[in-house]
Amino acid sequence: MEKETLRGAFSKKILEEAKKDKDIVVVCTDSRGSASLGSYPDELPEQFVEMGIAEQNSVTVSSGMANMGKKVYTIGPASFYSMRSAEQVKVDMAYSHNNVKVIGISGGISYGALGATHHSLQDIALMRAIPGLIVEIPSDAVQMRGLVDAFLNDPTPAYVRVGRGAVPVIYPEGTKVEIGKAIKHGDGKDVGIIACGQMVYRALEAAEMLKAEGIHATVLDMHTIKPLDEEAVLALARECGCVLTVEEHSLYGGLGGAVAEVLVQKNPVPMRIMGIPDEDVPNGSDAEVFELLGMGSKGIFEEAKNLLEAKKK
Repeated sequence: MEKETLRGAFSKKILEEAKKDKDIVVVCTDSRGSASLGSYPDELPEQFVEMGIAEQNSVTVSSGMANMGKKVYTIGPASFYSMRSAEQVKVDMAYSHNNVKVIGISGGISYGALGATHHSLQDIALMRAIPGLIVEIPSDAVQMRGLVDAFLNDPTPAYVRVGRGAVPVIYPEGTKVEIGKAIKHGDGKDVGIIACGQMVYRALEAAEMLKAEGIHATVLDMHTIKPLDEEAVLALARECGCVLTVEEHSLYGGLGGAVAEVLVQKNPVPMRIMGIPDEDVPNGSDAEVFELLGMGSKGIFEEAKNLLEAKKK
């Protein structure tokens, strides 16, 4: 299966668009290599700002430029933009309605061996609690490019989290992304699985494993965490009678929490949340950690079967 990094997809796409629109500006925090910005700074020096290791200042400066009519994309490690810059995102971006898109790279446990200081496992919980802020976790490079297209016509401030490594390409090139609209895979009526980011392709693999045992699953790619596609969540609950969520985030306050908030108020069904437990994560590659925590494709497959047993009771 073809693989591509989302950070690379973003950088190539934003260079292409910035060449056509002089109001697009990219702001970086000493992370142009990590962000795979490539030739952007050299080709468009007048549309590029290097802030150094200063994420808080980056958000504030970006917001100031946006207030003057620029379309600003500030890019750097998700762990620092989500936690260190939380107040600036809340006040300078969201509260002030400035057209800034934070592209948080190397999200979740992507930094692996660098450990908990560089993990971003609380960012969904924090960012989705801020009024007026879009929260996105795209699942592949095609979706990342489609998201940039969507942002070109949407001035709402946003937080976007992407991983570090290359992930399988799920969608055909040119697939349109609608902010706030989940993408449905399959029409299984036995179990519904909702995933985001790189957990989507693992959920799809798990669905194939379930199919081999005669269990039919529907997978929702919930790339938009906020505004959540409540209609898709409720439809899945009605069709399948149980819901499993899977995410590269703390068990608390992430995608699972958002889905549970909808279901418990409008259509309670048996539900399970798969995420990172409330403990320090062992150092290692994301794939190694997922397997250790039972969050690989096989782990999702097993948890879906456990959920089915609960559904029968």
